[in-house]
Amino acid sequence: MSFSQAAAFSIVIGMVVLFIWDRIRYDVVALGALLAAVACGIVPVDKAFSGFSDDIVIIVASALVVSAAVGRSGIVELMLQPFVRHMKTTNSQVAILVSIVTVLSGFMKNIGALAIFMPIAFQISRRTGKPASRLLMPLSFGSLLGGVATLVGTSPNIIVSRMREDIVGEPFRMFDFAPVGAGLAAAGVLFLVFGWRLLPRKRGRGPGDQMFSIENYTTEVRLTPGSPLVGKTVFDLESMAEADITVSGIIREQYRRYVPSGTWTLFADDILVLEGETHALEKLVKDAKLELIGMKKDGKVASARRGEVGMVEAVVTQGSQMIGRSAEQLSLRERFGVNLVAVSRRGRQISQRLRRVRFQQGDLLVLQGVRDAMPERLAALGCLPLAERNLQLGRKRHVYLPISVLAVAMVLVAIQAVSVTIAFFGAAVVLLLARVLTPQEAYEVVDWPILILLGALIPVSDALRTTGGTDLIAGWLSGAAAALPPVGALGLILTVAMAVTPFLNNAATVLVMAPIGAGLAQRLGLSPDPFLMAVAVGAACDFLTPIGHQCNTLVMGPGGYRFGDYWRLGLPLSVLVVVLGTFLISVFWPM
Repeated sequence: MSFSQAAAFSIVIGMVVLFIWDRIRYDVVALGALLAAVACGIVPVDKAFSGFSDDIVIIVASALVVSAAVGRSGIVELMLQPFVRHMKTTNSQVAILVSIVTVLSGFMKNIGALAIFMPIAFQISRRTGKPASRLLMPLSFGSLLGGVATLVGTSPNIIVSRMREDIVGEPFRMFDFAPVGAGLAAAGVLFLVFGWRLLPRKRGRGPGDQMFSIENYTTEVRLTPGSPLVGKTVFDLESMAEADITVSGIIREQYRRYVPSGTWTLFADDILVLEGETHALEKLVKDAKLELIGMKKDGKVASARRGEVGMVEAVVTQGSQMIGRSAEQLSLRERFGVNLVAVSRRGRQISQRLRRVRFQQGDLLVLQGVRDAMPERLAALGCLPLAERNLQLGRKRHVYLPISVLAVAMVLVAIQAVSVTIAFFGAAVVLLLARVLTPQEAYEVVDWPILILLGALIPVSDALRTTGGTDLIAGWLSGAAAALPPVGALGLILTVAMAVTPFLNNAATVLVMAPIGAGLAQRLGLSPDPFLMAVAVGAACDFLTPIGHQCNTLVMGPGGYRFGDYWRLGLPLSVLVVVLGTFLISVFWPM
């Protein structure tokens, strides 16, 4: 073993140890590994930052922006609407929710698809009285399975496609992963529909349940003349909102407030006092063409460009100057540049006009204002911002535009009119120009640590190849695979990739394992394609731990899961993926 090979192995092993130790952020570890590789001379100085200009970085960043736009469009709610009435049992809930999130994960970032469905899972859990823990882990696993089916569903597929171009001269195309990925996804969903019973039966609600279940807000809206509810009844409105919203009052003749029964007829320009969750309010405002009173005159905030206006949820803290005073008395709009859109008071009904409500400690508020100025404004008011919920109340939603732009991008890639990089970069730019997302929102949805990880590790993984390190590992693996048939060697690579992923991060696993898999194929005289596909599948399918993929981490707290719970459902699913995946890869990608 030469000095350069020893240095490369030492850096990679040290990096793995630090990843497992988990005391230093993985992007910082990757940067340290790059610096060490440059210092040892195994990465030339002029190539040290080549990874940051690699197409992989652009594709991943663009895919995240497009994914966020699709997630915020509301198309998912429309997709789910026909199925809601059928979700009575846990089997039907798992079947419908996991199937939809699996399909959706093939066309947007899997963690984005999961984030969309978690609040929906909690809503269904509350309606049926069954624990959300039965749904969350199957949803996470389904999102991982769906990501395997297309090029853009998960980062490992994008990375392995780019590395195939380096190895054989041509990248994987958009749907090259589909024959294997779709088969695995279908089998995995079928398993999860019945396999959820392997999860512990006695799990209390996780702390995250509260994160998705805040008290109902009270807000005021105007019934516009063009609303489909004009001439309909209060009952019709509440039915349209699927009983998630209550009409607690109607204000007519500018100041007269009435408590309506369900048979009251609604007239144009009625001021309706609505109570419900922000998600339900947002959907009703859009579907019924209602106008939020708090934003009627101030859809734009003074001196702010349209794209800079946003909303936050905040809580009135002890000592706030708002306590005992109303929005009207505080002159919120004039003095602080914010509009009061909705108020929640621990489930208690609010009987006054919003602008006259005297605030109390603990009140939850929805406030609209200039994004950059909101932290300063909230501090001045004595309010604490809650975790961002991407509120869209009163903001126009482009329901079909994001999915249409994504479809065009995929078609262009499928017919090889443009490269994947240009297609998804172009899609992200189009969505920004159409103001589906603001530039600030786009920057917020990009996973910058992952991009840093990719940019730093691309030269390091390439150094492992150029120093001959991957050939050495391939030689060791070929010795182990010598007694195995080609299919056995393929299964070995898939298993190793799956086993390494919890400790390395799936992107890093592909960067390290793809050259090793290709080297093993070369030594055995086989095509590298099935081995690269095996690396992609193994790196994308971590079902054994909550730390190998962000999706698994995301559901751990809200579901109240323990570390060992993942093995219960994940181990049989992993065995299924290894056995079926090896078979499907060998069929569709002959060796």
